[in-house]
Amino acid sequence: MYPDLAGKVAIVTGAGRHGGLGAAIARRLAEDGVHVVLHDLGQTKGAMAPEHGVGQASELEQIAEELRTLHPNIATFTADMRIEAEVEALVAFAVERFGKLDILINNAGVGFLFGPFVDQTQEMWDTVLDVNLRGSFFAMKHAIRQMLKQDERPDWGRGRIVSIGSRGSKSGSALTSSYIASKHGLVGLTRSVAIEMGPQQINVNAVCPNHVTTGLGSWQNEYMANMRGQTLDEYLAAMRSRIPLGRVGTPEDTANACAFLCSGQARYITGEAMNVSGGEEMH
Repeated sequence: MYPDLAGKVAIVTGAGRHGGLGAAIARRLAEDGVHVVLHDLGQTKGAMAPEHGVGQASELEQIAEELRTLHPNIATFTADMRIEAEVEALVAFAVERFGKLDILINNAGVGFLFGPFVDQTQEMWDTVLDVNLRGSFFAMKHAIRQMLKQDERPDWGRGRIVSIGSRGSKSGSALTSSYIASKHGLVGLTRSVAIEMGPQQINVNAVCPNHVTTGLGSWQNEYMANMRGQTLDEYLAAMRSRIPLGRVGTPEDTANACAFLCSGQARYITGEAMNVSGGEEMH
């Protein structure tokens, strides 16, 4: 646990699905006494935002109620990360509700528009890049504007931003070209903003997990197994065989890394893309 996180205020985007990375990160921060604003899109929006890829408003509220048993200061906000005005409103809501903003966790993303490269449509490409990269840009921009208004705190700084990358931020893979491009871009954005914001004492990092079997992750497993002509068990066994620690990641693995990067113990870490992959990714 990180006592210096108590009383901090965080936004966690893409936190509206039980068993998802965002919900796990929000839970970990709430356990450390962080006031958390949970975000998600809140509704389906056609084929590019289907039910299995979107946190619904009702589920977002359920997760908030569960987290309030750990910490009372939990709020929710729905916004489309592709629309700057809505992302700006998300940041403004957090400040209005809790008086400041210390932490942004950029977790919202599209990880389901997969398929052969030659079959990718412009709509698919634009949706993935717009959510995963442009939405992260909007969130970072408006979070940093708020953080710059706040005083620097000794041994902690002025703010923390952690973006959720992927093993796909470091290495390519078949059938996921737009996703891989967006996650590579997110690491580049992280490094550039870290350099610019370093003198302002705002730490900017990324966490890069390998595959995590969340609800969406289960859909990904089934899709990839089918595309490769494998049974699900064969696909999962092959995945585990590539990981030195012998298991796939859990949401809690990523959540713990985020909590560390937000804590005072990570005061001198910025511009990093931390692998959380059981050794599968080492660069």
